[in-house]
Amino acid sequence: MTDTPIQHPAVQLLVVAPELAGQRIDNFLRHQLKGAPKTLIYRILRKGEVRVNRGRVKPEYRIRAGDTVRIPPLRLAEPDEPAPVAASMLERLEHAILHEDRALIVLNKPAGIAVHGGSGLSFGVIEALRQLRPEARELELVHRLDRDTSGLLMVAKKRSMLRHLHEALRNDGVDKRYLALVKGHWDSSRKQVSAPLLKNTLRSGERMVEVNAEGKEALTLFRVVRRFGSFATLVEASPVTGRTHQIRVHARHAGHPIAGDSKYGDDLFSRAVRELGGRRLFLHACSLQVALPEGQRLMLAADPDETWTRTLEKLGDPQI
Repeated sequence: MTDTPIQHPAVQLLVVAPELAGQRIDNFLRHQLKGAPKTLIYRILRKGEVRVNRGRVKPEYRIRAGDTVRIPPLRLAEPDEPAPVAASMLERLEHAILHEDRALIVLNKPAGIAVHGGSGLSFGVIEALRQLRPEARELELVHRLDRDTSGLLMVAKKRSMLRHLHEALRNDGVDKRYLALVKGHWDSSRKQVSAPLLKNTLRSGERMVEVNAEGKEALTLFRVVRRFGSFATLVEASPVTGRTHQIRVHARHAGHPIAGDSKYGDDLFSRAVRELGGRRLFLHACSLQVALPEGQRLMLAADPDETWTRTLEKLGDPQI
């Protein structure tokens, strides 16, 4: 498939090759229909114009080797060339790469940078990496971090690595840990929060998550790392499940919202931290362990940024 504008006046019937098996149908269509807006892809899926083995499928359907995918006729105007990512941002992300091999990149994503473009953003980490590594034509996010969350982010360079890591994520084969600065005195005896989470989309398009009995099961393990009097606690959070905004909502549910959280936080607490120079969400993916396909175990750790470090210094000497 070339990068030329989409002009498919006839129905396409594509047979899924073995190396493409396991990916979601919406991602498969994005690769086949380069330049097509995501809104178009989801529309033709929703209307049933895309068929797999003659049947309708949802966007989360994972294609299998030998599946026959029907793509309807499409005609789009020639898209504008995507704006190049600024050299300063490319350099910043290049320096953020902590591990790279022929199939995987892991970087310490800075806070404030989205993992992908869209919703008014011209680019994200994945678009920047595609510009940095144009020879890696299969670059895909393995998982996501919220825009304001910093820390370890995995990006696959090969489809085989993407499938391997997705399976590891589904089967608890990835150990991801986060640091979070939360309000108040977190009791050391509270080692977990188990509360079902329900995701809603507001009319504005914003995603919000709440603890709700009708939601999906969610479990987060917590461990106290440092205390700052009765004002704040630095905790380590380990999400056993991987729900949207899980750590942020579970922290609030426990009565200890995260500093700088504009959605689920405490405004007065966040303002007090911000006055110390802490102008960010204090949630950071600090460590990662996963077995790679060849059997070796990848173990990485990433420090938070200077804003985080200086703010905690100003909070005073930690009291354990």
